[in-house]
Amino acid sequence: MPNRALPESGDRPQIAFGWVKHRRLRPQAHAFSYATYSLVLPLRSLRARPDEALARNRFAPISFHDADHGLGGPDALAWFEGLLAESGIEDATGEIWLQTYPRVLGYVFKPVSFWYAHRADGTLAAVLAEVNNTFGERHAYLLRGPELVWGRELQAAKVFHVSPFCKVEGRYRFRFLRTGRAAQRQGAEHLIACVDHDDAEGPLLETCLSGRLHPLDAASLRRAFWGHPLMTLGVMARIHWQALKLWRKRVPFFRKPEPPARFLSQDSPRTEAPALPPGRTQATPAHP
Repeated sequence: MPNRALPESGDRPQIAFGWVKHRRLRPQAHAFSYATYSLVLPLRSLRARPDEALARNRFAPISFHDADHGLGGPDALAWFEGLLAESGIEDATGEIWLQTYPRVLGYVFKPVSFWYAHRADGTLAAVLAEVNNTFGERHAYLLRGPELVWGRELQAAKVFHVSPFCKVEGRYRFRFLRTGRAAQRQGAEHLIACVDHDDAEGPLLETCLSGRLHPLDAASLRRAFWGHPLMTLGVMARIHWQALKLWRKRVPFFRKPEPPARFLSQDSPRTEAPALPPGRTQATPAHP
């Protein structure tokens, strides 16, 4: 799969309609999936040419606010560019795409957002997974290096509390996929981000966010708002509903540790072959 920028035409804001899927393997099996959508924004293009379809830093039924990212400042792109510079990533001179949940009627909870930083030739220079927990804490995992290509698995140590049903230990396995030119020409381009968690006993959790890309316009915004009412409130409600189900299954509960002293993790990522683990189903593109 080519390591190219996404999407390849227009550099206009997109909206991805698809699914979020989650599967726990032990000590009790547990799985769920929900229809969802996310914004996919070309931030450097938007800096040069703001798009009227995107409500930015103002109230709207669906909106994007810079302060919901990074350290909460007024310019999320400037923050991310500073993070890249401080991390010694000097070749990310192409587009920077952000996949994230929007605010819906002013409310948002973003379990994870993905920043895709490209070189001038369209190849990936870095990916940042920006993670929030329900305690108002935020941490980011920076993936970088020559191994960073679409479809290849990279790993990072888990250092940040997300769920009381998982210890802060083990490693994450990240994999990012997108369909190619033929699918794009047919209007069927998909973006997929999979994040799995392994502990000392092996695979524990499998999660995946998949979506079909559509231009962000009045029609797609109406589809998102009316087709997924109060989506971001639903994200928080479903987190607590699934937690209750795990508690009833007597899955062990772990106390939340202190957050890491540093906002950013960027240990040397381990890499694996592009193939998904046996039995992995979450990476199947959604067709809403």
